[in-house]
Amino acid sequence: MVMANEPDEREDTHLRIAELVRGLYNRPDVDTVIAELAEHAAVEIPGAQYAGITITRKSKSVETPAATNLYPMLLDKIQQRHQEGPCLTAAWDEKIVYVADLETDDRFPRYRRDALAETPIRSIMAFQLFIEGETMGALNVYSETPDSFDDQSRSIGLVFAAHSSVAWNAARRDEQFQRALASRDIIGQAKGMIMERYGVDAVQAFDLLRKLSQDSNVPLIKIATEFVETAQS
Repeated sequence: MVMANEPDEREDTHLRIAELVRGLYNRPDVDTVIAELAEHAAVEIPGAQYAGITITRKSKSVETPAATNLYPMLLDKIQQRHQEGPCLTAAWDEKIVYVADLETDDRFPRYRRDALAETPIRSIMAFQLFIEGETMGALNVYSETPDSFDDQSRSIGLVFAAHSSVAWNAARRDEQFQRALASRDIIGQAKGMIMERYGVDAVQAFDLLRKLSQDSNVPLIKIATEFVETAQS
């Protein structure tokens, strides 16, 4: 009887995750989206007590933009320290990494030593979130109990990570678009002021801004912003 109900329960979980992530499309910024992703992961992925997002770059920097507890942040600091660990491996090399028990897993010896010394975490499952140029991300869940994650955790985690990646990328694109609109507006204001002050056309005004940017090695948007702020003060 239980076996017969499992597919329905699994389908209900997948639908609930899809609905949760769909709701993130309406959130105002990337920080809000990733914070909620971590919170939902800790609830929805079977066996998870805590969750966190790890961002890593080719320069080997490691960041934790969202975590439901201090432990994911400590573990990312250990990964930064030793340049090894399950979350880095999931982000760069594999879709999913499972550490059933840190006491016996010998794949990341330096990470393992410090993780056991500094946290009570014993089980970790990490899912690759995205790859974008030099930057990659992983969604990670943690437990203080060995062997906390099973095939269902893996299945639901993969679904959650896939949906989350889409929501996150959408939020980042929207944020980039809003920044681009704001930048265009500031540059337009600066061009208008230059045209009025110096009696030049739009092309000449933009060329002046670009030359100032190149000569001073300062981004054009910063030059435009400073010009507008100075003119309005």
